[in-house]
Amino acid sequence: MAAPMPDDARPAAAAGPPSAPTPAPWAADFTALAVSESQDRVVAALNRPEVRNAIDQTMVDELHALAGHLEREPRILILTGTPSDPATGRKGVFASGADIAQLKERRRAEALAGINSTIFDRLARLPMPVIAALDGFALGGGAELSYAADFRIGTPQLRMGQPETKLGITAGAGATWRLRELVGEPLAKQILFAGRILTGEECLAAGLISELVEPEGLLAAAHALADRIAAQDALAVRLTKAVFHAPREAHPVIDTLAQAVLFESEEKMTRMQAFLDRKKH
Repeated sequence: MAAPMPDDARPAAAAGPPSAPTPAPWAADFTALAVSESQDRVVAALNRPEVRNAIDQTMVDELHALAGHLEREPRILILTGTPSDPATGRKGVFASGADIAQLKERRRAEALAGINSTIFDRLARLPMPVIAALDGFALGGGAELSYAADFRIGTPQLRMGQPETKLGITAGAGATWRLRELVGEPLAKQILFAGRILTGEECLAAGLISELVEPEGLLAAAHALADRIAAQDALAVRLTKAVFHAPREAHPVIDTLAQAVLFESEEKMTRMQAFLDRKKH
């Protein structure tokens, strides 16, 4: 397979800045998420600031509706929380975890239903990449929601960890296996078994986030990453994500089949011809 083209060899993006996201009419009735959209992306902000964006059943239901929309109309997803506000002194927060009041009342049947793990896995499997923009607390279920994203960007104020065992439960929505893949076994065990909470700087050092920015630049950094993804061919990105997450046993057959599909695409012809035309000048 050919090596990736350098930035200056890729087809130029469309002229002018991307349009700013506007409120999504299909999510107008949402109460736990504030959703905006543009042609190539959707921004979903967790919107329960009075309880530090604790994940309750309403938020889970709205995340399912969001996932369903993006499965039908694939676009980049940016997940974020409540931004900080220096004017009022309000601190930013992604999600402080599951709603403990609801969690306390759940029993075996609800645990076996995998309420949070099911939606987090669905978000992880979305056709286009998911970016989590993290500020303040990202704890418990909030951290597990971010682990389901393809990219995580954080601030120095970020605090990420899994306090579940202190509450007499386990991190049952992905942390016990995703964390090991993301940061390795030793650190994952410190987080899961001993309740270690990581700072933003520690998350960056561990590779749990890919970029550390100040709170006021967090959403802009997420959009800048989305811009870079949007400059690629959308079908190539979708198939590359699908191939990347395929089990080892599926390779190399799945790689070959994906490439065969892309070799027939009109976008491949257009982009390669544009590359060849520039080389003539």
